[in-house]
Order: sequence, then C-alpha cells, then structure tokens
Amino acid sequence: MKNTKERILAGGLDLLTREGFAGVTLGLLAEQAGMSKSGLFAHFGSKEEVQLGLLGKMTEVGAATFVAPAMEQPAGLPRLEAVFKGWLGWTEKAGLRGGCPVAAGMFELDDADLNNPVRQRLALLEESWRTLLKQLASEAISTGELNANLDLDQFVWEMCGIYLNHHVSYRFIRDPQANERAITAFSALVRRSIMKDV
Repeated sequence: MKNTKERILAGGLDLLTREGFAGVTLGLLAEQAGMSKSGLFAHFGSKEEVQLGLLGKMTEVGAATFVAPAMEQPAGLPRLEAVFKGWLGWTEKAGLRGGCPVAAGMFELDDADLNNPVRQRLALLEESWRTLLKQLASEAISTGELNANLDLDQFVWEMCGIYLNHHVSYRFIRDPQANERAITAFSALVRRSIMKDV
C-alpha cells in the first residue's frame, strides 16, 4: 500500500510542477497511476489531502536533490552558495518537468482563505526555508566571511527576491541568461554583506 501511495505522489509531484494545485485533479492522478478514483480514495480521502501529501513529497525530493548535497560543503559561504546555486531550477535537477511548487503556489494561492490548509502549509514551508537560509548566513558571520552587523532578515529577503526573479525569468520569460543573472545578483549581495558599513 505504501509503494502505491509513493507512486501516486511521485507522479503527482511532476504534475504539480507543471499544472499547479488547480491542475492536480483526482481523475488525472488516478489515470496516471493506472487506477480508479475510488482506488485513489483508498490512499487519500480528499484532493486537499493529496495536495498536502504532494508538498511533503516535494520537501523530500528537494532536500535530496540540492539541500543535502550542499550541506556537505564547509559551513559558511561555501555552504550558503551551494544551497543558493542548487536552489536555482532545482525541480529540473530532480528530473521534474515543471517549476517549483512553492514559488508557483505562493502566487496561485495568495488570495486563498488564510485558513486554507494548503496555503497554511505553503506558508510554513516558506517560513522554515527562510529560517534555514538565515541560519546558513549566520554561520557565514560566525566564520568571519560576512559582516557581524549584517541584517540577516534583509539578507534573506533579498536572497528570496533573487530566487523569485530567477523563477519568473527562467520559467516564464525563458531568459537564457537567468541563471547567470541570478548568480551575479547573489554575488553582489554577498559582496555588500562583507562590507564594513552593512
């Protein structure tokens, strides 16, 4: 039963990256998995439960694809840079055919009810991610690579801004220089964060 559920989530994650939350229908998932809708309901009680399961699967895949490998780098700037570079287009690196469900979901569900469980999970995932980025930047302060007076919240805010701009440029505009521009912007942010007057 667990293998069937994993297979549904793996196929559903690829669908989520391409079609967004609205496009992940129980009918499509059942068809992809080669089962009936009632068979799908044996594993998931509702579309919402499927979406939450897909976000869990996404977290697992993202961690294995770029977070865990980046954590093997030395603490400080090498680790922070590895996470940032790995984050750019990570779904493609994971063999998925669409873009990041969190980045897309924040726009798709920005006007959804604040009590919507999927919106709430996305908000928690984003908060957790920003906390990790803050921790990595803090480590770079501890190693003496970033300024001790650095405003960590501002640093992470700008880092996330670069990522979202990359997502739009790469996925929507199809700018062939999106990766290069994102890395240039991140490098400039790091340089400013080393300066004494930050």
